[in-house]
Amino acid sequence: MRHLVLITTSYPLSNDGSEAAGSFVVDLAESLAERVKVTVVAPGIETNLDRSRPNLTIQRFRASRQPLSLLKAYNPLHWYAILTTLNAGRAAVLQVVQKESVDHILALWVLPSGYWAKNIARRYNIPFSTWALGSDIWSLGKIPVVKNILKRVLQESCVNFADGFQLKEDVEELSGRKCSFLPSTRKLYIPIEKKMSTKPPYRLAFLGRWHHNKGVDLLMDSLALLQESDWRRIQEVRICGGGPMETQVKKGAATLKNQGRPVVVQGYLTKGEAVELLLWADYVLIPSRIESIPVIFSDAMKCMCPVVCMPVGDLPYLVRKYQVGVLAKEKTDHFFVIALRQILEKSPQIFQTGLSQCADSFDLGNIVQVLLAQESKFI
Repeated sequence: MRHLVLITTSYPLSNDGSEAAGSFVVDLAESLAERVKVTVVAPGIETNLDRSRPNLTIQRFRASRQPLSLLKAYNPLHWYAILTTLNAGRAAVLQVVQKESVDHILALWVLPSGYWAKNIARRYNIPFSTWALGSDIWSLGKIPVVKNILKRVLQESCVNFADGFQLKEDVEELSGRKCSFLPSTRKLYIPIEKKMSTKPPYRLAFLGRWHHNKGVDLLMDSLALLQESDWRRIQEVRICGGGPMETQVKKGAATLKNQGRPVVVQGYLTKGEAVELLLWADYVLIPSRIESIPVIFSDAMKCMCPVVCMPVGDLPYLVRKYQVGVLAKEKTDHFFVIALRQILEKSPQIFQTGLSQCADSFDLGNIVQVLLAQESKFI
């Protein structure tokens, strides 16, 4: 049986829903393990090995309690945690390839996973591939030295994937090589068929990190700008998740509640709870500043829930192609409010056909098939 090593910095330590991207990686790893032997190398609280599932091993390496995505290279206080995590990750990958025969390495994402894969693959003559996120190219790619590292990793890999159409083009421009689009999506169990509302008041939901990139502050500002006539068309707004902007979110929600607005703040949701939210909601709010295709978008499609979103990444293309919601004209609270008012005048049922068609394009089984077909070419 072929042995695939999957390196990632996004693999949840619990099932509390705090790592949406990690939830996708779990589903991916488990689906791959139905076809090949899989070893996942991922950060943890301590070094350990989990072989609780057939053909699937989780090799944890000890890392900072704070995710790498929240550690800043320009902050000297973060340097020790960054270096410790980077060294531990590389050592863990090295340990796996030294102890077992490995046919291919798949790096999620380009940095730091792809960097570890590149160095170890070269040393042991093991082919490797990368799967890029927007944060790889659009955030880290702005740092001159890091940009050169990204470029070298992408140029030496066998295959490069990206989880967005625009991101795919940006990877190709950076690397000078072909990149393939491959969406990141979760495997959802949807227990009941959604009952779509036909008239207001409507139920609105946000689920994601409370982070600047995710635009949760723009969401709070937009809700504050809605008029009394708008709120009469809203039954409830649920804001779920967590992150560095928690104080701002809770303060804004408290102000709205004091004005009598039906706003509810919840923490992170498990996958099952996320499905319940999306089956409850009439519309999902995606106010992101930076995005390719967020996991919440594909989750919403599978749960037949149209969206209100900012014009970022591939969301304009997908929303227009499949007619699955309303797009803000620009990335500001002013234009997001206009989009909200537009959606409050529409019945979710008008989006039903497009939602079903769009959901079909985010099938995890097809993604696994593509990955295995590509990696088998280089063994």
